Amino acid sequence: MRILMSADTVGGVWSYALELARGLTEAGDEVLIAAMGGRMNAAQRAAAEAVPGLRVEDSDFALEWMQDPWLDLDRAALWLRKLERGFRPDIVHLNHYAHGNLPWRAPVVVVAHSCVYSWHRGVKRAAPAPEWQRYRRVVRAGLAAADRVVAPTRAMLADAEHFYGPFRSRCVIANGRREQDYPIGIKRERVLSAGRLWDEAKNVRALTGIAQRLPWEVAVAGETAHPDGGETTVAGVTYLGRLDAEAMRSAYAEASIYALPARYEPFGLSVLEAALAGCALVLGDIPSLRELWDGCARFVPPEDGAALEHALGALMESPQERLNLAARARHRAREYSAERMTENYRELYWELLQARMQPRRGALKCIS
Repeated sequence: MRILMSADTVGGVWSYALELARGLTEAGDEVLIAAMGGRMNAAQRAAAEAVPGLRVEDSDFALEWMQDPWLDLDRAALWLRKLERGFRPDIVHLNHYAHGNLPWRAPVVVVAHSCVYSWHRGVKRAAPAPEWQRYRRVVRAGLAAADRVVAPTRAMLADAEHFYGPFRSRCVIANGRREQDYPIGIKRERVLSAGRLWDEAKNVRALTGIAQRLPWEVAVAGETAHPDGGETTVAGVTYLGRLDAEAMRSAYAEASIYALPARYEPFGLSVLEAALAGCALVLGDIPSLRELWDGCARFVPPEDGAALEHALGALMESPQERLNLAARARHRAREYSAERMTENYRELYWELLQARMQPRRGALKCIS
């Protein structure tokens, strides 16, 4: 198959897209990634070049959640249609919403990774300001036109339907990682977290706020510089800065506990990576993380620093419980493999192609 896939260079969607593209190209498919949100940096370009057979076209076009993106979205529509004419894909796989309703020749998959409205509900406990109504209309139109809407968790799919539905057809396909890419190292007395320190959704500040009261080292990987200026740091925390993929693997390998007291996290690739690397998990008690990790993580209310401190302290004091929890998390993480993710997407693509060729066969089944 030939798959035209959109991706953005801003967040975790980029890692997801490269992982899926690697699986697809290994299966013999051809993939062209149309990258939006800003040009690739050197590390992203190197990662893309490491996927054999992958083609990437990048751009500066803004995404629908960015400030005043509307002219850019119109220009991006022309650019995407031009790529379609040249590449002639069998499937259009969009990891953003705005262009789901273009007059594509191929069947369209739109993946709901996250969105402004569910972010506001999870983080702010309130609806976005009225000026986001246009965004909502654009997202709703893109999702309504998709042949299939996909989300990485049932929780995210429910949120997407609540704010933008109904959809023509929908399913859940979990994100995946390759176990061999995240080896277990010699564990240290270290609690690791990852995320931009000013990111209210990841809520890393809840961890840094109790770091000085913990007997172990607390290390955080991620940017400390706020986009509006200034640094966000707290005494008693080891700041690792923004790490490349190899350095992040080393950080996971050495950490005994991975903590992410998130308020909003529709999937959480970092949690999956940490679990594969043998970390015990302490996570925010939110529906998506419960869905994925219930029974193999400690959960704490995101706003309860005392509960987070207690959960971490208990694991630090109990090596056997820590090892048991890490083993359960690693066993669960194997269910979210890159191979399974690729297989599920390829099955979905074939379903949509067969339905397009034989439209009278009836409704498509849903895979998960």
